[in-house]
Amino acid sequence: MLGTACTRVEERIQAALGEQEKGASIEFESCLDVPKGGVLCALPALLGNGLLNDIERHLGKLTGYYQTFHILLLLAFMGLCRIKNAEQLREHAPGEFGKLLGLDRAPEVRCLRSKVKGLAEPKSVESWAADLSRQWMENEPEAAGTLYIDGHVRVYHGHLTKLPKRHVSREKLCLRGITDYWVNDGTGRPFFVVEKTVDPGLLKTLEEDIVPRLLKDIPNQPSAQALQQNKQACRFILVFDREGYSPAFFRKIRHLDSDETNLRPFPNFLRMKSAHKLSADRFLDN
Repeated sequence: MLGTACTRVEERIQAALGEQEKGASIEFESCLDVPKGGVLCALPALLGNGLLNDIERHLGKLTGYYQTFHILLLLAFMGLCRIKNAEQLREHAPGEFGKLLGLDRAPEVRCLRSKVKGLAEPKSVESWAADLSRQWMENEPEAAGTLYIDGHVRVYHGHLTKLPKRHVSREKLCLRGITDYWVNDGTGRPFFVVEKTVDPGLLKTLEEDIVPRLLKDIPNQPSAQALQQNKQACRFILVFDREGYSPAFFRKIRHLDSDETNLRPFPNFLRMKSAHKLSADRFLDN
């Protein structure tokens, strides 16, 4: 028995019998009124950010009526509509929401959860996120020259496991959660995030996770020869708070380079300036 707003009977039956390999076709029809239709204005921006780039290569291909790109578009539109989880989708008319996707209706909550579970393999998601990060850096290499790194605690409110407690500054309490280290460009747009269930600290995360990845992913880095010729040049600039301050770490990281398998010494990786070396004309009176 088909559910509410299921008007494409033939397609759904074919998909149920495994005869619809490409899933449901997208067909937009003329409508006088579409609730939350404004989210379609964001579709070019979503596609421009690579929402559907190589998704089947990374996430795999779903079978049935709803395909991978249907689910990702639905999740993106849910975020724009402030629908925080699949359960809240029950409060919205499935047929009306389906019009945003070019379908007869949006998937039922149980179906959506099943599809998301099929896509959410940890290694697949990490591979897709890493590929997106590289694409963003290649599309705007000037934005990847200066990166801002900051850690935030994501509080865990569930009861499935006992995560380590850590201080949450905004609540002034020690709560169970996970530390996320975000790597952003100068305008605050994130390139990627490093998740730490057991937090070793910003210094350790910089050395083991962030810096090696940036050395591989940031485009247009100067060569070792260019660094030798220009003592003022650097591969990229990292900005972080006092948690990352460590003279020993700076001395160590100054002589790190990266290839596919290891780290080797080279000069001019990190250039530091202290305040007393800046001339007085660099400062302005308010």
